[in-house]
Amino acid sequence: MHPVEVLASNLRPDRGWKEHLAGEFCQPYMQALAEFLAEEEGSGKVVFPDIEHCFNALNSTPLDDVRVVILGQDPYHGPNQAHGLSFSVRPGVRTPPSLVNMFKEIQSDLGIPPPDHGCLQPWAEQGVLLLNSVLTVVQGQAGAHQGKGWETFTDRVIETVNREREGVVFLLWGSYARKKGKHIDRTRHHVLEGPHPSPLSAYRGFFGCRHFSQANEWLREQGLESVNWELPSRTHLDCS
Repeated sequence: MHPVEVLASNLRPDRGWKEHLAGEFCQPYMQALAEFLAEEEGSGKVVFPDIEHCFNALNSTPLDDVRVVILGQDPYHGPNQAHGLSFSVRPGVRTPPSLVNMFKEIQSDLGIPPPDHGCLQPWAEQGVLLLNSVLTVVQGQAGAHQGKGWETFTDRVIETVNREREGVVFLLWGSYARKKGKHIDRTRHHVLEGPHPSPLSAYRGFFGCRHFSQANEWLREQGLESVNWELPSRTHLDCS
């Protein structure tokens, strides 16, 4: 199979995304990206997450279920961290600083204590699309796969949500995410913007933003079920 066919095979056909995004895999940028990824792996570089998990955000959250979108930038580049969901790490991996600050804000906002892990898979399964702008990275090389085509593909994902869904809450933290979401139709969707939760910027307004409770208030106003931001303990978690 051509590398782009291999890449496309990792996007599940039963989640509603493929019918809207299939055309992207025919585009020159996506074919070039697939060839680049194959070359990276063929040269012995370790790519995170595994290519088979690069579409985990889309495979975990069907298009028809999307209620909230949290935009990230790049996957984590340390061993066993990235598994295809923005801000999330596999169970047993130390919770990264930005996610620690997200849990602090949830505790302040909703009174939910921080969990004993950093796996956000339960959020994804409730309709929270945890989308990074770039879906792969090389071990130990932050941003190694920026500018290779992923940004165009994830722009199409956002356009699909914007067009096909109604009343979605977009959480845009930091200048990168705000720029990424600048074309969202704010007459159809609810956009909450603020500083990034990283230790460098969380104290500039992320803490106290109350975006998690505001998202739920908006969803309830639309007659939709709110998100349970409380994560199960690690012993009751399925985060493969």
